[in-house]
Amino acid sequence: MAGKRKYFGTDGIRGEVGKYPITPDFIMKLGWAAGRVLAQSQGDQSKVLIGKDTRISGYMFESALEAGLSAAGVDIMLLGPMPTPGIAYLTRTLRADAGIVISASHNPYFDNGIKFFSAHGSKLADEVELAIEAELDKPMETVAPNLLGKAGRVIDAAGRYIEFCKSTIPSRLSLQGLKIVVDCAHGATYDIAPKVFDELEAEVITLGVSPNGLNINDACGSTEPEALQKSVLEHGADLGVGLDGDGDRVILVDHRGEIVDGDEILYIIACASADKPGSRNGVVGTLMSNLGLEHALAERDIQLHRAQVGDRYVMEMLQQQGLNLGGESSGHIICLEQTTTGDGIISALQVLAVMAEKGMGLHELKSGMTKYPQTMINVRTEQRFDFKSSQEVARAQQEIEQQLEGRGRVLLRASGTEPVIRVMVEGQDADEVSTCARFLADKVEAAYQNSQS
Repeated sequence: MAGKRKYFGTDGIRGEVGKYPITPDFIMKLGWAAGRVLAQSQGDQSKVLIGKDTRISGYMFESALEAGLSAAGVDIMLLGPMPTPGIAYLTRTLRADAGIVISASHNPYFDNGIKFFSAHGSKLADEVELAIEAELDKPMETVAPNLLGKAGRVIDAAGRYIEFCKSTIPSRLSLQGLKIVVDCAHGATYDIAPKVFDELEAEVITLGVSPNGLNINDACGSTEPEALQKSVLEHGADLGVGLDGDGDRVILVDHRGEIVDGDEILYIIACASADKPGSRNGVVGTLMSNLGLEHALAERDIQLHRAQVGDRYVMEMLQQQGLNLGGESSGHIICLEQTTTGDGIISALQVLAVMAEKGMGLHELKSGMTKYPQTMINVRTEQRFDFKSSQEVARAQQEIEQQLEGRGRVLLRASGTEPVIRVMVEGQDADEVSTCARFLADKVEAAYQNSQS
């Protein structure tokens, strides 16, 4: 990359509402800066779509972006609450120059963020993000009154996206006879996801479909699936679908109430794809992908390529390797044959299509993969902490790696979206893995506290 980002992280700009840079004045300036870059590159009047999840702060930031873009002479089309992948799709099909998402994904309601899609429905190129950051350092100037951007609303946005989701599985397939519990995390999919599955003739039971601006991702959705597991068992459902607040992640629950995570979803889709003529022999995972996925895919002569954690890096490796399927253990799955970005609804539909085509249940489909026990502990820090500079942490990591040599692995990394250090230990023995992870997390916590004193 040509330069270092000041504001953009691995997934846009994100943080706590009211704390810089997630403030109305900065977001307005961001809209203006993005508008300036688009205006310079497009020449004619540019058009940008804005969508959001259900956080209460979304109204405020939607208005701020609208003001900034208009001041830069860019027209705005408002989508209202819309899943992140839906915004990517509509940006592409409505021929917009960019799409802007107001969301903090799986984070709690008091966080929010901004991320961008290009005209092609993909993440912005590094040079475009750097150009926006360069504009942010300049004084804000408003175009002449006759050149101000106009704002409108896309009335049929939800219906367009629903039809697109349904089109990603064969038209002859029906989900009739399947009972599905869908947990929308009180987020952006609350109205759309149930309709997709219902229109495909499944029996749908809903959770997390009453957003109030404050309850997004609160004890529900893909990050906290206990209520989904309980509901699947109570209703005798065939499976559960748990989405996150902006709809780009999904986890599934089988009829026994067992979680089917992103690694297992990748395994199911990859194996079904491998059976088709002309399939591309490879899957992109991340450093966090379970060893069990790698071994199970290898048995099918499918290679797992490991990227850095983050959908940006998964996408980069997919393009480098010329592959179509990749994703993360968290349930962020990218199916490039169907769409341009991670999409929870579409990923779930690909698994449901396999179930319908093979006449097999979800539990049976995942049974070919055995996961290694894995423990991840998030060590929260009030600010960014360079754990790599700590000798205590390095010694502790080396000690655990020597203990697990040949039987497991250790990974420490700073989150790209929130101030936490993720400590992951994986191995053959669950008790040993848990003990090692706790030991290492305590060392990271102590090193952080020492750095603050």
